[in-house]
Amino acid sequence: MTWGVGPRRMQRVPEGWPDGDYERLTLRPCSEVIGAEVSGVDLRDALDDESRSEIRRALLEWKVLFFRDQDITSAQQVAFAREFGELEQHPFLRQGDTAEVVRFEKGADSADPYNAGYENGWHADVTWRTEPALGAILRAIEVPPTGGDTLWADMACAYDNLPDDLRERIDGLHARHSFLHVFGLGMPAEQRERMLEQYPPAEHPVVRTHPETGRKTLYVNSFFTERILGCDDAESEWLLDRLAQQAMHPEWQVRLRWAPGTVAMWDNRATQHYAVSDYFPQRRVMERVAIKGDRPY
Repeated sequence: MTWGVGPRRMQRVPEGWPDGDYERLTLRPCSEVIGAEVSGVDLRDALDDESRSEIRRALLEWKVLFFRDQDITSAQQVAFAREFGELEQHPFLRQGDTAEVVRFEKGADSADPYNAGYENGWHADVTWRTEPALGAILRAIEVPPTGGDTLWADMACAYDNLPDDLRERIDGLHARHSFLHVFGLGMPAEQRERMLEQYPPAEHPVVRTHPETGRKTLYVNSFFTERILGCDDAESEWLLDRLAQQAMHPEWQVRLRWAPGTVAMWDNRATQHYAVSDYFPQRRVMERVAIKGDRPY
């Protein structure tokens, strides 16, 4: 298998995707294929049908949207997320004011083992669920003076730019995903077994078809994907390591510098993200709300 060099395949939307101006929103693209800053909407207000439709369209086209200077409460963040579907609850992370809100409060005085002085690798959220999240909305409450950025990668471009022979090899393969290697590490054995009964490992295609755009997206990650099925241990490990590297190319990434009141909304079916751990022991406080998704195919 070859790595492939030469021109990148930089496709933002599928062939034949309808084009047209936005009437309610103003978009400022942040890169060639992923990420756009959105203005013209106040997230404190309920959305009318046209605004909701345009945000949905923008999310599909740009995969992650950034809303600046949004002075919203946790309840208003939840209300905005509900405009796009039923919300899910995370069984392992610290809750905010309500069960739908996850609160990340990190700094020198952090007591939560998942909120200490480290962050994470490239991943999509909750792929250990049978029906992983459609997307998420993350709000900055308090940010460090420097550092603490978040990056997103377009996993359709990541798939498109695999060598042809590697794409052929993974076509039709499935992988097993589990929470164990992240959230299960510090659990007592009894609790771990109890949570495994409730959230058993899930099997998903290595290459997922996006249910709305039809794009093929690479759907394995270094956090929750345990192994690729139908391969021996050595090949599974090699493939997972090689495919995980596809999120790391700057050509299909966007990087956000947070400020209080910044809100990011991303399509969890089409992206992976990485929260940069370069600010400890400074303080960073965020809240996230996730929208339920469907079973990958």
